[in-house]
Amino acid sequence: MATYDKYTVTQYSINSILGYIEAGEIAIPEIQRPFVWKGKQVRDLIDSLYNGYPTGYLIIWQNPNVRLKNGKEAVGKKVLIDGQQRVTALMTAIAGHKILTEDYEEKVMRIAFNPLATDEDERFAVQTPAHLNSKAWISDISPMFKPGFSTRKFINRYLELNPDADEDIVDRAITQLLSIQNCQLGAITLVPNLDISEVTEIFVRINSQGKRLNEADFAMSKIAADTQHGGNLLRKAIDYFCHLAADPSFYHQLSGGDAEFMNCPYAARLKWLKDDQGDIYDPSYSDMLRVSFMHMFGRAKLGDLVSLLSGRDFEDRTYKEEIAEESFEKLSRGVTNFMNQYGFEQFVLAIKSAGFITSKLLNSKMTLDFAYTLYLILQRSGKIPKVQVKQYIQKWFVLSTLTGRYIGSPESQMDRDLRGIESKGFLPFFAENEAALLSDAFWEMGLVQNLETSSINSPYFCTFLAAQVFMGDRSLLSNSSRVANLISVAGDVHHIFPKEYLKKSGFDNKSLYNQIANYTYLDTGVNISIGAKAPERYFRAALQQCESKEAAIGTILDADEFWKNLDANCIPRDIVDMTAESYPDFLLQRRKLMARKIKEYYYSL
Repeated sequence: MATYDKYTVTQYSINSILGYIEAGEIAIPEIQRPFVWKGKQVRDLIDSLYNGYPTGYLIIWQNPNVRLKNGKEAVGKKVLIDGQQRVTALMTAIAGHKILTEDYEEKVMRIAFNPLATDEDERFAVQTPAHLNSKAWISDISPMFKPGFSTRKFINRYLELNPDADEDIVDRAITQLLSIQNCQLGAITLVPNLDISEVTEIFVRINSQGKRLNEADFAMSKIAADTQHGGNLLRKAIDYFCHLAADPSFYHQLSGGDAEFMNCPYAARLKWLKDDQGDIYDPSYSDMLRVSFMHMFGRAKLGDLVSLLSGRDFEDRTYKEEIAEESFEKLSRGVTNFMNQYGFEQFVLAIKSAGFITSKLLNSKMTLDFAYTLYLILQRSGKIPKVQVKQYIQKWFVLSTLTGRYIGSPESQMDRDLRGIESKGFLPFFAENEAALLSDAFWEMGLVQNLETSSINSPYFCTFLAAQVFMGDRSLLSNSSRVANLISVAGDVHHIFPKEYLKKSGFDNKSLYNQIANYTYLDTGVNISIGAKAPERYFRAALQQCESKEAAIGTILDADEFWKNLDANCIPRDIVDMTAESYPDFLLQRRKLMARKIKEYYYSL
């Protein structure tokens, strides 16, 4: 065993690792969550062990010792923070344990083995009916690793079924397979007093090719490994809520498959999701954990949550059971608040009624997370009339979106905002930030510049579309199709200056002809009638039909409605005279009009 300041490196046999897990000496948090490896990956792991190939290190983090209420110390549990998928694969393939599939179904993943395979043949495979009916294949290797297994009897029986098989080849293959349990795995055990940032950095340096762990992963591992404060059920509540939000049909399987959870208080609080059809806010476990933590603890850094759940006293830097107990209780209440049907639906309604009617218009989960956090804080505080909470949530969400408030270093910004709201009160905090961030210079210059992009997922373009939805605008040159319907059903954005027209006119730079200021939602019929015509041709034709009353371009037959429609879609009125030479000036004019519309929209919320 090698010992260093921050970790020790030890070699364990697979048999020992599985034994420690069976005895509860090492906790595998992920064992309670869906197993994401495919059968091929399990097969490849067994094959690598069979052939003596390296399979990477396990990383174990020993939680700090906690001082109990009676003054004694409890030794911190060891938690496997990297290697869960590998160890879970071994537990199902070798030990025969059931695992949860991605569909939350319990099953054993059985690996078949062919002792007679040559170098060109497949030696291991995920069990199929063909393996069950084959004499050459051993359909499931797990019984061979159970206590009392007789290697000699097994080989004799196999040779009876396969009389042409070479006894020495079979003997060597079976012996080599059984030696897997003695294969050595390297385990890096991190010392208890490391903070989350150090643990993360060590993980990244050791496992740079793997998925980067984050604070949410550590927090969920900490919750799942807890056996004293209801962590397992809390972990399930978070997982099941997130799964149901995305797939309500999963409730039928959940209600008939996890009796322990269905009998706990969390189950009744998420039952409503079985009928939920919304997709505006389908939170991940990271989103749910973050919001639950922020609105209850007034902190945003999930590393702090891990420390608090471990019982850390930030003042004297010791770990105390009462702090862990209180932290689990507060987090449980936070999760319960998050799951509340009325609150969740009212929050989603606030976002949708602000014009963000589809997830296509939402490009920052962090911004949405903080908006829900703020909603829960304001609802609980009682300092703002409930009828005004919706308005402030909408305004803060739009302000945050337009300023990219939670894009770079979001945790630090959220932490500052939570502390600012706590110290100043929300209304002064809001007024101060609104005045500083949404100045005249922002509306007249900053936002106009931000709209100079070809990214259709730009938060500025999405906010412009939300403004059109909020104001009930009809799509360009249509007196019937609303922008909201085209966004939410099957519509798509199209070029105002047609792409082919611009390319033929020398504007062949994609980033130029695909400027968002050149985009608008069009009814299919209108788009077809426009084709590749110059703007002066089709806009003039659309205006002239207001006199002839014979529709050729679009469906507007009244001149006043025509000009109002242009204004609603932020199209400069001299578009009726514009050719390709006017395109750069058109883009600038439209960006200014779009910025003006977004400003009007914001102050209308």
